[in-house]
Amino acid sequence: MNAFVHRSENRGHVKMGWLESKHSFSFGNWYNPDYMGVSALRVINDDLIAGNQGFGQHPHDNMEILTCVLNGTITHQDSMGNHGGITAGEWQLMSAGTGVRHSEINQGDEQVHLLQIWIIPNERDAKPNYQQIRLDPREFPNQWHLICGPNDNAPMHIRQNAEVKTAVIEKDYALAVKATQHMNYVHVISGSVQINEYTLNAGDAIAFLDDVDMKALDDAQVIWFDLPERITA
Repeated sequence: MNAFVHRSENRGHVKMGWLESKHSFSFGNWYNPDYMGVSALRVINDDLIAGNQGFGQHPHDNMEILTCVLNGTITHQDSMGNHGGITAGEWQLMSAGTGVRHSEINQGDEQVHLLQIWIIPNERDAKPNYQQIRLDPREFPNQWHLICGPNDNAPMHIRQNAEVKTAVIEKDYALAVKATQHMNYVHVISGSVQINEYTLNAGDAIAFLDDVDMKALDDAQVIWFDLPERITA
């Protein structure tokens, strides 16, 4: 199996008062030329946001920004007129296109845990768009759940030839990872899994080209990026 394993301890670790974040790829003040993304996948930030804190209004353009809330509720507001909460088990996809301003604030007292994911689009300067769904894989374990993709069958439409899927896998259960594209990137959110000879724990990830079976060594949640071999932008 031709694979690249990205261990959790090699992620960037940023702590700035109200925010603690682990960066899978170079982001902000943390830069490592060995970790610049995989195919069109540019950012996975594993964020812990303190109560009554968050990201104030700031701009983005030409990026597909996917948010996965794992615990708590984050309140979103943007220049497209969207305003509301995203709670654990919900997913938000903001296609920034020509440009959008937004804020993400934890208005509660308890810490919020979320993943912030950026995917480079294959269409530049498109009209900004906002999508949000509820899809909690804990409610239906041991199967893949499509979160977003380029086709009409996807719950949310992403401007890239890529699919994002997630699963909660119970201990000793195995799921097949069969790519529709050319590059797989699996990030372990919690628990531990076995892919061929590789054991992956929470925060670890693996990039590979082959179809494989993934077995849960403990109850685990994973997110799978089915990506083009090369960025199409």
